[in-house]
Amino acid sequence: MSARVHKLINQPENILSDMLDGFCAAYGDIARLTDEGLVIRTTPKDPGKVALVIGCGSGHEPAMIGWVGPGLFDVNIAGEIFTAPGPERILQGIKAADRGAGVLVCVSHHAGDLLNAEMALELCELEGLSNVDMVLLYDDISSAPKGREPERRGTAGLFFVWKMLGAFCEGDNDLAAAKALAEKVRDSTRSLAMSLSSCASPVTGQVMFEMPEDEMEIGMGLHGEMGMGRQKALGARETIDLMLPPILEDLPFQAGDEVLVLLNNSGSMTLMELFILYKRVAEKLADAGISVYKSWIGPYATTQEMAGFALSLCRVDDQLKALWDAPANGAYMKQL
Repeated sequence: MSARVHKLINQPENILSDMLDGFCAAYGDIARLTDEGLVIRTTPKDPGKVALVIGCGSGHEPAMIGWVGPGLFDVNIAGEIFTAPGPERILQGIKAADRGAGVLVCVSHHAGDLLNAEMALELCELEGLSNVDMVLLYDDISSAPKGREPERRGTAGLFFVWKMLGAFCEGDNDLAAAKALAEKVRDSTRSLAMSLSSCASPVTGQVMFEMPEDEMEIGMGLHGEMGMGRQKALGARETIDLMLPPILEDLPFQAGDEVLVLLNNSGSMTLMELFILYKRVAEKLADAGISVYKSWIGPYATTQEMAGFALSLCRVDDQLKALWDAPANGAYMKQL
């Protein structure tokens, strides 16, 4: 499958500003764009609540602009395509988000994101902003072995952290408690992705990587990072039978567990394919004695038109189920 090289944009140098302008024009009741190019809640969180900030490279929409709003993030600092925003811009986001009870910076674990977030926290110290912390988020079992979880990449399974942490920070909780909750959800989540095709940079038109049409790769990262290796493409049932066991073994998930399930569309998978894949996921989880509390299927963290998906599971208890069911109103996460 070849990547779609021609894309409907204007000048490549304006791709980020054009996208953000269009997004905020479409969802102005939820999010607005500041003069500094930050996507923030149109209606700020009440004073005295912990604020949530995330910075990330663009090109993965609706992540993360679609996750700004009540019950979710207060500020998203959108970087250039596949490029983390710099520390000065993250500092701007922290200042814009602060409601007087501290700011938690959520970092999806990639080298550039982590480095820039750490530098931003150093800038906070220099400016006397003491009630700021960061939490490192990761979920991809293919990127480091069990026992070395902090080395893993952040991928689509962070979906669960974003939702439940956002709900938690609408309550009367402090910064330390918010960080601990984020780590609890992170440590209860495991993900594995697969890809059937590459994508092209919307700026340069260059294909990210080459993929023979009769092959697939298990474990590929959001930016085309190497996974567990390539093999001949399989059918839906066989693909889930290959991917689900290592996810279950890694936590491990066990009979009697209750889980949230995400099938994340990497870009160009059809809903038909995703529902067929989910049928097998549901069968295999039932066979293992694991019950599904809620499931979500669709494009939440994409890589342009890459053909593939990520399968993510999050083990939940009563606290996490209540947070999952709490209201949220983002452009691409709505929970009534």
